[in-house]
Amino acid sequence: MSWLSSLIDYGIIGLLGILSAIAVAVAIERVFAYRRVKFDEYESVKELELALSDKLSIVASIASNAPYLGLLGAVCGIMLTFYEMGQNSSIDTGRIMIGLALALKATAIGLLVALIAVTIYNFLQRKCRVLTLRFEIENERGNGRQTV
Repeated sequence: MSWLSSLIDYGIIGLLGILSAIAVAVAIERVFAYRRVKFDEYESVKELELALSDKLSIVASIASNAPYLGLLGAVCGIMLTFYEMGQNSSIDTGRIMIGLALALKATAIGLLVALIAVTIYNFLQRKCRVLTLRFEIENERGNGRQTV
């Protein structure tokens, strides 16, 4: 069952680390992409929205699935603790508590990754909305339809 411990430490927690890095990388790429937006390259607000929302689903998917990956790690860790309890004839409460505490680290990391991804997603969504509104305002001014 040592493979289960390795799966938790390197597989699930490693995957969560990779997902966190992907979310941050997408955020950096999107921020630079938003800085390069030129409104005259887009004919409609829908075309602009498509360009601005590109790759945001990746961050949203990470945000929604990271807690589940963490929970999977916790379940595997608890299973490992129970297995080790069953293998030993004596029950050492200290080892049980350590095993359960270590099992919960995957959940904590999953929640942390989700919080980071949700924050990034909300920031990028807000930036998309601001750029879309600026595009609409500039188009209204360009068409001579200013409202007071």
